[in-house]
Amino acid sequence: MNLWHHPISENDLRQCLRVAAGATLGFIVCKFFNLSNGVFFVVTPILLLGMVPKMNAHVAKQTLASAIICCLEVGVFGGLFGAHPMLMVMIVFLLFLYKFACMAKGSLFLFGANSALNLSIMLHFASYPGTDINALIFTNFWANVLAIFIAYLMMSVFPDVQERTKPAAADKSANRMRHEALMGASVATLSFIAFQVLDLKDSMSAQATTLLLLFPMHWNGALGYARKRAMGTLLGVSAGLIMQLFLYNWSGQLVLIIPLFWIGLMLLSYVHVKERSGSGVGFGALTTLGILFGQYLSPDNDLIFSGLYRMSSIAFAIVATLLACYLTHHLLNSFAATRFGE
Repeated sequence: MNLWHHPISENDLRQCLRVAAGATLGFIVCKFFNLSNGVFFVVTPILLLGMVPKMNAHVAKQTLASAIICCLEVGVFGGLFGAHPMLMVMIVFLLFLYKFACMAKGSLFLFGANSALNLSIMLHFASYPGTDINALIFTNFWANVLAIFIAYLMMSVFPDVQERTKPAAADKSANRMRHEALMGASVATLSFIAFQVLDLKDSMSAQATTLLLLFPMHWNGALGYARKRAMGTLLGVSAGLIMQLFLYNWSGQLVLIIPLFWIGLMLLSYVHVKERSGSGVGFGALTTLGILFGQYLSPDNDLIFSGLYRMSSIAFAIVATLLACYLTHHLLNSFAATRFGE
């Protein structure tokens, strides 16, 4: 990670301000109104503003469509077939398959990525008897709507000063797209099964990590991102613990938390834009900090235990996901129709 060889541009600085201010605004909304599942309100703006440097109607439509479709899938399939594990596993695989197929095409990557991540988390939590499925669905939907509004607002307050060049579309063969879709769906389904069987209700960071590792869409990419995700988690947790120690007994004072959270996001956004590698160390640190503050920070719960638990669970999730990716990659390469390199 040679960060210092890339000078930061005016556009990069504006993107840092957008990510930090947007995620902080989502954090303020969820804490001020005492909304449950605050991770959706903090991490979704980070995803939009960190991964999409320019907000437009195409991005907004993909985000809104992913929220609506995920809510319908969780409400219908989770409600009707949640009590039938084997049937639910087959349905989950098919749902992930078309989402990763959208990601493999490229033009609908954001739709597939956002819906796959939300579907995995929502289906897992919806399976617990004490979960209010309707509240979970509506919280996720309105968090995505709010994230779109925040993204447009941040783009107008901190606009780019120079026109960004549009990245070239990747030219993929049909075999490679089938390989990517099947590998993503298979590993995501195995992740869902593992979290259900092991009853891991308090491991949202690890669950998100198993999906984020699949976003490069191939084995070499997953292997490279695993190292970055581990470093990003360490960086994000360290930032959260330092902020918790600084707050000490005042972790319930929102007026003190907000400026510290903004500063932490700004510093990690700086790492993210300096990398210029999309989902790298900086982005992993941003999402980790967002999950810690959005989901686990409350007046009666500090971040020390949560932060240390996140590190250990994510480390295990990385190793297990990489093993599953490696085996699936080699299995798919055994067949000409799903061979990655042809």
